[in-house]
Amino acid sequence: MICALYPAECSDELRDGLALTSAEIVEVDDLVIESRAIHEADALVVELGPQPMRRLRELKRIIDEIGLPVLVIADREHLALMDGTDGINDFVVMPLNPVELRLRLERFGSGDQTSEVLRFKDLELNPLNYQAALAGMPMDLTYMEYELLRYLVENPVRVWSREQLLSRVWGYDYYGGARTVDVHIRRLRSKLGEERSSWITTVRSVGYRFG
Repeated sequence: MICALYPAECSDELRDGLALTSAEIVEVDDLVIESRAIHEADALVVELGPQPMRRLRELKRIIDEIGLPVLVIADREHLALMDGTDGINDFVVMPLNPVELRLRLERFGSGDQTSEVLRFKDLELNPLNYQAALAGMPMDLTYMEYELLRYLVENPVRVWSREQLLSRVWGYDYYGGARTVDVHIRRLRSKLGEERSSWITTVRSVGYRFG
């Protein structure tokens, strides 16, 4: 597996973690579509570092054209910024856990990401390109909105508490707390539209249920 790493001047922590993986690392100086390293890579690793907004702007500029799985390395306080960036396939939170980094990269390289489109009635979710469509029309979802909707579609019927969704979708004790889940549920219902918003049911004093 070949991973393009941007920026080339990454943290020692990330460089040490990548050294423990089986991936061949190719350093990228600029996120340009014409970069040979990007076209030959199987995945792109981007460390937000001390300039998270700049890195996300650079990434957003080309993310629709490079066609690579994207793994972002970010500090916890920067994750909220990622919520508005489509096309990020996965992320690892600093301080870096080398085992987690290796497993997530292996997931890209082994093809474990399912190519099967998820469907519920006239909703379609494509896990490979993080695109969602409703009645054949593309949905404008942020990264975390997509992740939350995908989790609900993959795990219908049962009731999930806000804390469970926070842990399983956001992956840690998000500083926004349970209110973050409520906000994203409200946004999803709005984007699903009046006729389909009832797919997500509020279970009083417990949480939410899909389907």
